[in-house]
Amino acid sequence: RLELVADRFSKIGAVPELKPVNIYDQLEQCRAYMQRRAPRKVTFDFPSPQDHEPITVGINAPLFDWVFENLLRNAIDAMEGGIGNISAHVYTEGRYVCVDVSDTGKGIPSGKLKTVFKPGYSTKTRGWGLGLSLSKRIVEEYHKGRIFVHHSEPGHGCCMRIMLKKQA
Repeated sequence: RLELVADRFSKIGAVPELKPVNIYDQLEQCRAYMQRRAPRKVTFDFPSPQDHEPITVGINAPLFDWVFENLLRNAIDAMEGGIGNISAHVYTEGRYVCVDVSDTGKGIPSGKLKTVFKPGYSTKTRGWGLGLSLSKRIVEEYHKGRIFVHHSEPGHGCCMRIMLKKQA
């Protein structure tokens, strides 16, 4: 695990090598990893790679896993009492592949939607508030995609959307 973290940090600031990957397989790997670390009362509703035709995107897998792990960790931390649901929905929109990651956590107040991606923003008592700012940089600068809060309702949860160019 330490080697993976060191590898990820070494890729920041360098031009990452993007390789074609089935987005369903990548999501499944992240779900499996994070579900083992989540409270038992947090359920995961993710698409199974076997149930879907592959959708290929060009990503740097170690960096992109970091993005998904940040989103899932934030969703888990937003669950009151460690109880809730995290889901992922994958679909295509024109030439983009969209991944919506939703949770049933506490949500983000509308006045904070623009600041969640700024370094130092955090609702937690621990951490440095760098997860979403780093995720934004990885998605937008390295993968030429977009990441944003698709919708959020305080007390009912949040949905983050990632958009990447689809590969043939």
